[in-house]
Amino acid sequence: MRLDVNKLSSAVRLALSVGAVAGMGVVGTAYAQDQASQQPSEQKAQSLETIVVTGSRIRRVDLETANPVFAIDRAQIQQSGKVTLGDLVQEAPSIAGAAQNPQVNNGGGDGASTVSLRGLGAQRTLVLINGHRIIQSPSAGGVDINQIPANLVERIEVLKDGASAVYGSDAIAGVVNIILRSNYQGAEFSADYGISDRNDGERKGFSATFGQTGDKGSVIAGINYNKFDPISSADRDFAKDATYLYSGSVIKLGSSRNPNGRIFLPAGDPTRTALGCSSVTKLPGTDGTSRADYRCYSGATDSFNYQRLNLILTPQERTSAFALANYQLSDSVSAYLDVFHNKTTSQFAIAPLPFDALADGVNISAQNYYNPFGVTFGPASGQNFLTRFTGLGQRVGNFTTTTDAVTAGLKGSIGETSWQWDAGVNYGHYNQFRSSQGYVYYEGLRGALGPSYFDAGTGQVVCGTNPATGGTGPIAGCTPINLFDQANPVVTDQLRQYQVTPFYTTTVINRAAEVNANGELFNLPAGAVSLAVGADYRKEYQRNGVDFVAITTGSGGTCFISQEACSTPLAGGFTVKEAYAELFIPILKDLPFARALNVTLGSRYSDYSSVGNTTNSKLSVEWRPIDDLLLRGTISEVFRAPNISELFAGAAGSAPSFSDPCIKQDAASLAAHPHACAGVPANYKGTGLSQTTAVVSGAVPAGVTLKPELGKSFDWGFVYDPHWLDGFSVNVDLWRIYLNDTIVSPIGAQTVANVCFNSDTTGTPGLFCNFIHRNPVNGDVVFITAPTVNLGRLDTRGVDFGFKYRLPETRFGNFALTFDSTYIAQYDNDTAPGTPGDLVVHVAGHYNRDYGNYARWRALAGINWNLGPWDASWRIRYVGPMAVGNADVRQGTSADGGIPGVELPIGSYTYNNFSVGYNIEPINTRIDVGVDNAFDKQPPFLYQNNVINANTDVNTYDTVGRYYWARVTVKF
Repeated sequence: MRLDVNKLSSAVRLALSVGAVAGMGVVGTAYAQDQASQQPSEQKAQSLETIVVTGSRIRRVDLETANPVFAIDRAQIQQSGKVTLGDLVQEAPSIAGAAQNPQVNNGGGDGASTVSLRGLGAQRTLVLINGHRIIQSPSAGGVDINQIPANLVERIEVLKDGASAVYGSDAIAGVVNIILRSNYQGAEFSADYGISDRNDGERKGFSATFGQTGDKGSVIAGINYNKFDPISSADRDFAKDATYLYSGSVIKLGSSRNPNGRIFLPAGDPTRTALGCSSVTKLPGTDGTSRADYRCYSGATDSFNYQRLNLILTPQERTSAFALANYQLSDSVSAYLDVFHNKTTSQFAIAPLPFDALADGVNISAQNYYNPFGVTFGPASGQNFLTRFTGLGQRVGNFTTTTDAVTAGLKGSIGETSWQWDAGVNYGHYNQFRSSQGYVYYEGLRGALGPSYFDAGTGQVVCGTNPATGGTGPIAGCTPINLFDQANPVVTDQLRQYQVTPFYTTTVINRAAEVNANGELFNLPAGAVSLAVGADYRKEYQRNGVDFVAITTGSGGTCFISQEACSTPLAGGFTVKEAYAELFIPILKDLPFARALNVTLGSRYSDYSSVGNTTNSKLSVEWRPIDDLLLRGTISEVFRAPNISELFAGAAGSAPSFSDPCIKQDAASLAAHPHACAGVPANYKGTGLSQTTAVVSGAVPAGVTLKPELGKSFDWGFVYDPHWLDGFSVNVDLWRIYLNDTIVSPIGAQTVANVCFNSDTTGTPGLFCNFIHRNPVNGDVVFITAPTVNLGRLDTRGVDFGFKYRLPETRFGNFALTFDSTYIAQYDNDTAPGTPGDLVVHVAGHYNRDYGNYARWRALAGINWNLGPWDASWRIRYVGPMAVGNADVRQGTSADGGIPGVELPIGSYTYNNFSVGYNIEPINTRIDVGVDNAFDKQPPFLYQNNVINANTDVNTYDTVGRYYWARVTVKF
């Protein structure tokens, strides 16, 4: 039987409309109800405390509902020894893919940690504080949960189900709801220290929390500080060398952009002919001004080992302050105010600046005095010159990020009814300032690399052309530079004159207002029908500023400095208007094989100024055939609207690997693909697999119209709490999520070329053919426009399994066992559905550089013990086996850089963390000590040709090694 989800959605919306209308009458009538007319059973039921569990707006007595929630309480936070929430939440088994964390150096460095539930990415995981949205970090691609101080948190609820009908956009894979402490009385001080087994990665921290609770309200305030020192790749054996798997051999290579240079010579060049190679490198100890100073370049011996100058743990320093207050204005109305501030300074460090004449758009003149080849290198000739400015030191990115948030509002009850309401406003402000050290102002350098000659009159080498041979003479204010000799300290001093430190700023401002209400409508034989309704308005704005030397100016994505640092200012935003309703209907109760049968309907209407409107609904069912067993299921429509960067990001350059599909095509084939191969001659040889220039951007600057991602989420499962085994509970949930029109940001250059070629016909241009810009003379690709587009389909499914068991009390203490796991059965990314030659990438059970780590099994187990003032914890994190690359050649992912279709198996990894705590009750002091990665498990070798950082997957595996920590907490 096939479920028609569209009909389901319509039915849900109709039912909610009826419920909302009924609610208006019921609430009005409820004011006149006589409290004395209530039955004793009803009075008893109302005496039970109702709560809201993440995944629903309905207040209920039940803790277990149709929503699968993984919870981390305050005791677990204390025992874990973690000082940032990212370290804690990223251990959850439902996390997969490539979530950001401080171990990410190249491509990170801002200290952020994000959450990627189901491996769908941080942009498809909604993060809330007390049920309210918080501001995102554009550089991290989602919410940085490290900004929330751990001493402010009461518990963390992770909803592992789509929830767009309840919360709106982004809640596709699930929701992380961080519940803050409240009604705290007293003062608490905590000091923390940690260091690795190798005496690095030191961390220091302290926190202070103050609380006061009275008859009319409460206030809680505090500060939090922590500092983490960096760890160099050079200090870990697995990371100190750039190690590659190539043609079946493990070799230590690196970058061809080395300080002795790699120079590509044209056919017919005397040195190329004499040496028998197309590229050469300078002999050490020479100045590079003679052809005799060069030999053939060898990747095995001449590559630059950039890894030793990278980091495997980036430094960061965080300071947070917060204040939460509520005050009862009357018996039925109270006011609340939440204020939060965080400041983070952080850093990344990578190898010194590489120079690429073609990519950076800089020419070295054939008439340059120091150029022994008489060949112009750079865009003017197409001949490349590579080197590295090692004398300038590492490229260092320095980040200062501040986040401020204020939430204020009123909440209360309506008369003597069950109805409660909440109306509030929220303001969030995010600002990041980044400066980048180690760059060179190429616009100033161009003259120094232009024509130059030896001036006999001054005895100096000067810029310009020699008048003795018909030249124009020297150029004032210009000093030639011998870029061929990076070992010369004079050259380094000259380069420093052109050294610049560009800066980049990002400001995000969010404003929101919302109103919510929930309560009972009327009673059925099985219980009260409840309704939750609400509406909100949100306005988001982002502005990116770029130093003038880094602003992209050319069509190829270049600027006045290295292309990698080029960017474009951005300014844009959108508004959102939303309304929702959720209806809880108890169908049966206290009957044979129906101890309870409940249905929840929900729907949310969202209207975006940027992409239009969408309505998303859900249906949840809970059935208890017996008291011990809960069967549950949810079907949800989910969506994600494009964020500001995806919409408005300006042009920036990149240099992706690229293979032109028009290579070696005969005349007939070229005629059949006239738009894809415009200007390409028959049997065109091209350059094979090489780097091209891609100009990446958001959708709007490229004239592309984006749509929201739309899809469905399914979850079916059970929770079994046997009465004959007190304290034991087991849960199993089968889940599936699929998405259409996935937002690709940006689209890959190879995808553009392949889709264009495969869909091109003589009559109709292929999709994306207008993004390819060729030289009309020889057909070479000049650059490819690579904007953000809707292209793709995701389909993933799997199983969650877990249990918890609190054993009977013994004279040896109390023991509790917990276990949670996730199995990914399928994760398929259809890269271009509906187009000829479409590729479906199968990621489940694999590591893929573009997607991350999708080991099929992940688990987290815990053994907890306490006896009197003592307690202890043993946490076990398991990452199952997976493979790098894919044996299917069509997948285009090989673990071997020289052989297609190689699959590299990687075994399972288990991390063991231990902690012991002791409460010294007479002085209200607690001491916790622990060791993480107790058996010093080192990460697997995935090889640098498959990853970006440290020869391994830094998003998944621990790179620090065994780590000791201690914490002292004092309460007053």
